[in-house]
Amino acid sequence: MGETAMPEPVSPTTLKKRSVSIAGHNTSVTLEHAFWDDLKMIAQARDCSISTLIAEIDRARAADPGNPNLSSAIRVFVLRAGRAG
Repeated sequence: MGETAMPEPVSPTTLKKRSVSIAGHNTSVTLEHAFWDDLKMIAQARDCSISTLIAEIDRARAADPGNPNLSSAIRVFVLRAGRAG
């Protein structure tokens, strides 16, 4: 009988694009796998979906004087969440 091939491990720096719905419109977000993994863990800890969490981040970035793009705002959010522990 044939062996089932194990999938190749994905590098944490490999980019992955996902579609999400924010405020009733669809958009795509490109992040490294490591950030998607951490974002998923944060959403699970908050008992919400990744889309809900991204919508919260999107609303908060409107007040950021640096006017970051959504992917950058998500990365900074994840980093801050990790530091807060």
